[in-house]
Amino acid sequence: MNTSHSPIYDLPAGVTPRQPAPFLPMSRKEMDALGWDECDIILVTGDAYIDHPSFGMALLGRLLEAQGFRVGIISQPDWTSADEFKQLGKPRLYFGVTSGNMDSMINRYTADKKPRSDDAYTAGGMAGKRPDRALNVYCQRCREAYPGVQIMAGGIEASLRRIAQYDYWSDKIRQSALIYSKADLLLFGNAERALVEVTQRVAAGEKMSEIRDVRGTAFLAPHGWRPAGWVELDSSIVDIPGKVEAHPNPYAMEDEKQQSAAGNTAESSAANTQVIQMVSREARLAARREVRGRTVIRIPSFETVTYDPVSYAHASRTLHLESNPGNARALVQQHGERDVWMNPPPIPLETAEMDYAFDQYFARNPHPSYGQQVIPAWDMIRFSINIMRGCFGGCTFCSITEHEGRIIQSRSEGSVLREIEEIRDKTAGFTGHISDLGGPTANMYRLACKDPKIEKSCRRLSCVYPGICENLNTDHSSLIQLYRKARKIPGVKKITIGSGLRYDLAVTSPEYVKELVTHHVSGYLKIAPEHTEEGPLSKMMKPGIGTFEKFKAMFEKFSAEAGKRQYLIPYFIAAHPGTSDEDMLNLALWLKKNDFRPDQVQAFTPTPMAMATTMWHTKRNPLKKIHRSSEKVDVIRDEKRRKAHKAFLRYHDPKNWPLLRDTLREMGRADLIGNSPKHLIPMESPEERALQARPVPKGNARGGGGPGSVGKIPNRSNGARSTASNGQRAIPHGAAAGKPKAAATANRPQSGKPGATLAKKPRAR
Repeated sequence: MNTSHSPIYDLPAGVTPRQPAPFLPMSRKEMDALGWDECDIILVTGDAYIDHPSFGMALLGRLLEAQGFRVGIISQPDWTSADEFKQLGKPRLYFGVTSGNMDSMINRYTADKKPRSDDAYTAGGMAGKRPDRALNVYCQRCREAYPGVQIMAGGIEASLRRIAQYDYWSDKIRQSALIYSKADLLLFGNAERALVEVTQRVAAGEKMSEIRDVRGTAFLAPHGWRPAGWVELDSSIVDIPGKVEAHPNPYAMEDEKQQSAAGNTAESSAANTQVIQMVSREARLAARREVRGRTVIRIPSFETVTYDPVSYAHASRTLHLESNPGNARALVQQHGERDVWMNPPPIPLETAEMDYAFDQYFARNPHPSYGQQVIPAWDMIRFSINIMRGCFGGCTFCSITEHEGRIIQSRSEGSVLREIEEIRDKTAGFTGHISDLGGPTANMYRLACKDPKIEKSCRRLSCVYPGICENLNTDHSSLIQLYRKARKIPGVKKITIGSGLRYDLAVTSPEYVKELVTHHVSGYLKIAPEHTEEGPLSKMMKPGIGTFEKFKAMFEKFSAEAGKRQYLIPYFIAAHPGTSDEDMLNLALWLKKNDFRPDQVQAFTPTPMAMATTMWHTKRNPLKKIHRSSEKVDVIRDEKRRKAHKAFLRYHDPKNWPLLRDTLREMGRADLIGNSPKHLIPMESPEERALQARPVPKGNARGGGGPGSVGKIPNRSNGARSTASNGQRAIPHGAAAGKPKAAATANRPQSGKPGATLAKKPRAR
């Protein structure tokens, strides 16, 4: 494995950056205007093309342009034939293909598996502009259009489907996207570094299918292939037995027993005789790292995980443990006669590299071909800025680790402030309001392990669960300083934070909470306790509700000091693996006690490769070592039970009272049915009986919505976050009237902007 790397801004000898095009061309006419006879690279995407750094296609296209390449865009082509894949001609180097800013199945279907009626990443919000499993379909059409063309697959769908994965919509295990797409190479994670290296090598004459030593890439190889000098660690079997000692012969004579024992002792002594060598600790560690760097772990095959849930859970746990770029090993998984080989994750970008990518020229507008059509996702993010990527929270319902990793990559203050000025000067409709300075999580800017050596050797799945790691630097001063400098920019009147907040980190810095509450909350602040009970929280890897209560107290205190009436909007998950009916009842009682009334709710939806999805499919807990006798996890698949869990979150809605009455009686908690304040829901009334007798109009087929990957308008998570509760707003009772304008956009995304893997990045809560 090639561990050395050059900064992404280093250009090969003799190459100069290309003069930026007004927009990356989407037609032959635009190519002619630029004087191009062909494109070096054509990027195919399932989203509308918006030339803005918050959208992965634009970010990567402009990065390749700065490397001296001619880059074209094919956006949302008609996939029923190969014709529209020919509109820019054959690329000189390759097609780069992504399904778009979200996994295409999450984009197209609700948690109830019903087709959506809209698409936030399409002009006019029109649904149906991309196929199911768009990555595979687009790659196949590229190959059909130009047989023999080189194809690179990437983006969130590629990241989350790079190995055999459980697919919620078909309720089965699907093979790696490499099998279906027939791509020459798959890029996963934040792909700038791999993209630049692979592109430069292909331009120098290497075949993409023969490039096998780049981190952050996956490819198909003959079964059993591995580079010279590499060793394979077989982890394809669960519960491998240890050494088996020979049983003594119960009928042996005493002298035979003694001879046998003496022989065994002599054997053992000879086997244990070693020559002592004095080796320094540094030398031992270096030798260990060298061996580790040439080790590939074989996880259970596609055929095995298809019928054996325990092996699936083991494979999932192994993949997550091998996600730290500092110590991760390559993984290999057999699919029939071939292996899917996954190199270790990419090395995170340094701040200067992040600045280089985000400081390129961007038109900061949708492509002119869309005319005056509204693109909802563009409306949501055009005045927001991505200041960092990555998340070390490790929430099991979120797939951000598989895509962006746990190591935070931050831009410099200067780069962020320059982008604010660009928005002010170039974006039509700017009134002085920056809607977000954030990322997958609002307050992880510049947070990192105190010691790089410890960070490189760490194997924890989360830096903040079950408690904040003692080696984690939680100093929010850099973020506070950025907020203060941003507010001073001429023309900026207000900056609000729209990304989800890690309140367990925020409470470690009262100064940050005060700064946030005093200057950057516009009436409502999104917060995600997810649950109140230890059972589900332990399966989510989320902090206890006590931490939320502590943050709530600080929020209310600083709001009062600022003379503002502001409210928290907590998000909760219904029917998450490990949640009992009693857990949901206790959550409902907590909501009523605190006068929270969620107006939209969403049950947990399994997304590819998330650890909570593993729990859903296997009923095992991959947070612990997997055995055949591993802990069983309660999974809520029964439709009535799932509806009851959702109903508990909306205990105040009369439509849910009949179901809740039945559920409470079945639980032996009929004492909570009554008309006094101590009861959860009222007794049935004549008016309610009349209401229930009325015919029910047909509702929208989409189901629940909200600011999440399966909500009405998807958030910036690209489907990475499991869409458990994203559609909920728990509005404090009595706060709805006269609510601030900024809070009225219930479906505004909560997180960081699209990332860099031929698609937009995921987010966490």
